[in-house]
Amino acid sequence: MGSAPSRSEVDYLPATITKSVKLLVAGNFGVGKTTFVNSVSEIKPLRTEETITENSIGIDDVAGLRNKTTTTVAMDFGRITLNPELALYLFGTPGQQRFVPLWEELARGALGALVLVDTRRIEQSDEVLSVLEERGVQYSVAVNEFEGAKRYPLAEIRDALDLAEGTPLTALDARDRRTCVQSLITLVEFLFHSRQETRI
Repeated sequence: MGSAPSRSEVDYLPATITKSVKLLVAGNFGVGKTTFVNSVSEIKPLRTEETITENSIGIDDVAGLRNKTTTTVAMDFGRITLNPELALYLFGTPGQQRFVPLWEELARGALGALVLVDTRRIEQSDEVLSVLEERGVQYSVAVNEFEGAKRYPLAEIRDALDLAEGTPLTALDARDRRTCVQSLITLVEFLFHSRQETRI
């Protein structure tokens, strides 16, 4: 699959597009979902960020997120064309537990989800994975390698997350379009392959 044009080159849906796929970009609070959508979207992303205020003290865990000043309160939305025929519509979910009902609405019609993980707070990923599994949403996982965070072999991360053997696991930098696009390609190939297997 080829990569999409840059955001400066296109802000409309190319006439060659014949297929579209809705995907979630999920993960716990502060894992980099908004940054990811902003990095890959070929259109100006729709963002619903609000400033974090003192009202969130004791509600949102900002430990280890020293520079985080805003949070998504509804969704992030972007679009990327992976090849001349296929467009992906990306819906970034809010990361906090109180927004799970909104996740359920965003998940309607989604082919699957890319779950971003931060190894500095990896235990917080369990809840996100459980929500998707309970709702039957297929997913792949991508480790967002934050600057300064310790790097772990993917096999160790797979064990820590107790991922099923066939679940794709990749690493990326949410600021880097190339690694983000590759993670989406991995997810789409996994989802299409899984659908083909269920039809056999």
